[in-house]
Amino acid sequence: MPNYRRDYTLGGCYFFTVVLQDRRADWLIRYIDAFRATWRAVAVHYPFTTIAVTILPEHFHAVLTLPENDHDYSRRLGALKSLFSRSIPPTCRQTNASKQNKRESGIWQRRFWEHRIRDRHDLERHIHYTYYNPVKHGYVRRVADWPYTSFHRDVKNGLFLPDWGEAIASSNQNLYDD
Repeated sequence: MPNYRRDYTLGGCYFFTVVLQDRRADWLIRYIDAFRATWRAVAVHYPFTTIAVTILPEHFHAVLTLPENDHDYSRRLGALKSLFSRSIPPTCRQTNASKQNKRESGIWQRRFWEHRIRDRHDLERHIHYTYYNPVKHGYVRRVADWPYTSFHRDVKNGLFLPDWGEAIASSNQNLYDD
């Protein structure tokens, strides 16, 4: 069995990718109101700061900061996955005996991708990746056209211009190219 090594740093800032089991499903945006309510409920019960988030049909990316005395992002993501799973129709579940024995709903992939943000440059790159993802996947031509993202909050707060990302799209530049 693989030994997954997670980086648990008190008060850490992390980038996450969390994916539905069925990559063809659109449950995260079909049930966006339930997802948003779940996000808010988990943030109240297990506090975190949302630096950036983008929700796509079958996965989401988020950059979150934990309270300075806490490192348990796994509890937060587990609560998010569980609460959302219970808030959408049971027909979305793809359960089998193995999943039932592990108390899994059959909605989410078991694991998630986590990366601790190391410095300001790393933070900027992961925020950009998070916001540009709907363009990368071909859902929209402009970052500002995707409604399921905190990008709009950051534009309102003056952190991004509304046309951010258009130069990247027109040049076919990869966000991770230096």
